[in-house]
Amino acid sequence: MIFVTIGTQAPFDRLIKTLDEIAPQLEMSIVAQVFETRYKAKNIETFDFLNPTDFQKYFYKSDLIISHAGMGTIISALQSEKPILILPRLASLNEHRNDHQLATAKMFDKLNFINVSYNESELIFKLRDMLNGELKPLHKIGPQASTTLIKSIENFINS
Repeated sequence: MIFVTIGTQAPFDRLIKTLDEIAPQLEMSIVAQVFETRYKAKNIETFDFLNPTDFQKYFYKSDLIISHAGMGTIISALQSEKPILILPRLASLNEHRNDHQLATAKMFDKLNFINVSYNESELIFKLRDMLNGELKPLHKIGPQASTTLIKSIENFINS
């Protein structure tokens, strides 16, 4: 099962529409938390809002997470070792007030920590590629900061 989350601040019709259109060609079901989307999906199961318990249930049951470039979802995927594919919201398409999600996506992409797509075509290509290969996370993080990070902060504070 693929779990899609777009956060709870604004709809992300571009992502939901793209996944709804490709869903009949996939061998895996898609469940999406869509938050007041204007686009009405026909091929995926959608919820406007999921309480934290249900959200966690879908998140951990899923084989793949697809999301906007929200830090909470990215960090949760990295901590739980879930493969994740993101499509950042774009200010130029009035999906957000600025392009901080694009900057987040580019940095995580540069680090090769997560799978990033920058447009709908790339999302479909990467999704198919991921589903045809081994679904695995690109990177993992623990629940606490690394010793290297802690030491770096400690050195900065003491300097």
